[in-house]
Amino acid sequence: MKDFWVASGHHLLDRDEAGRLLVTDAFLKAYLARPELLPPEDACEAELRLHHELLMHHPRRPVAREEIAAMDDADARENWTFMIDFRDLLLSAPTLEAAYLTLARGSAAKTPPLFMNQLAQVVLRNALDGEQDPYVLRAAELFFRPQRVTFHDGTVLLADAESVELHEENRHASPLLNMLGGPAVTELDILDEANAAGYFARSDAFDMVLNLGGSGRARRGLAMAMTAWIRHLLAVEVEIEPVERIEDENWTWFVGLDAEATRIGNALWNGREVEAEAAERIIALFRLRFKDIREAPPEVGTHPIWLVLAMTPDRTIRMKPQNLIAGLPRWVSAPVN
Repeated sequence: MKDFWVASGHHLLDRDEAGRLLVTDAFLKAYLARPELLPPEDACEAELRLHHELLMHHPRRPVAREEIAAMDDADARENWTFMIDFRDLLLSAPTLEAAYLTLARGSAAKTPPLFMNQLAQVVLRNALDGEQDPYVLRAAELFFRPQRVTFHDGTVLLADAESVELHEENRHASPLLNMLGGPAVTELDILDEANAAGYFARSDAFDMVLNLGGSGRARRGLAMAMTAWIRHLLAVEVEIEPVERIEDENWTWFVGLDAEATRIGNALWNGREVEAEAAERIIALFRLRFKDIREAPPEVGTHPIWLVLAMTPDRTIRMKPQNLIAGLPRWVSAPVN
């Protein structure tokens, strides 16, 4: 079976009888070894000592606030406060899935997006374990990687924002690429039938473009990823399908899959007029139904729940998968055992 997202560290984790992820020392040490957490060359002795002890010896050991306060740099103190709070949450929760649920339902706003995205990736990797459809996996990257939107040849292309930035930097450094011009996304490989099998070998590079507008498989892939996410975290079976428009004048419930979609959806929900420019930023729509009507609260019943995905004015998608957890009707939002 082909592996994917190896850099998430999923292979360093243990699993309980239900298949949920358990923190290990190896996972914590790999986390501490990430480039974002490596102290800079000019770091003070207090920061270097703490990082060395956690990385090389005891990644679970308690860290007193005084140890962080002793660091010279204010940014370092802030970063380490976030890191230790996050680590302590992972250690206190029975599983990584339970830790994510805690964040999704209350304290995500206080957690740096980097940590939320990294935790979402490894939990999603577990939820999609065994998945062999490259379209599902590439679409699932939206859960933890911001995407740059490009309209090209009448379709909607999504490219990893960081990959596009690197590509554009290379273009500026190359007189030839700079002279050729055009959107950088079109110079990357667009996922299609011819190259789909190669996704697994490059899944950690995040360098394949998703044709969300022209490929039904891409939209269905995102729907399947969201279905697996809800099943894994909430133990609820739902059906999600992409739609072209919302054919429902009286919405019963909707979930904005990102901050922009939530803003637009709230305006529509409250009967306010949405400017045409904002409406055009809606990139995809989905219809969600519970397979077992008993899972839906009375106010929803058999009515569909609409899922909205939108881009920001600068054509960026920053999906918030925690909205699929916190935004669904409360009846189905009980923690998974």
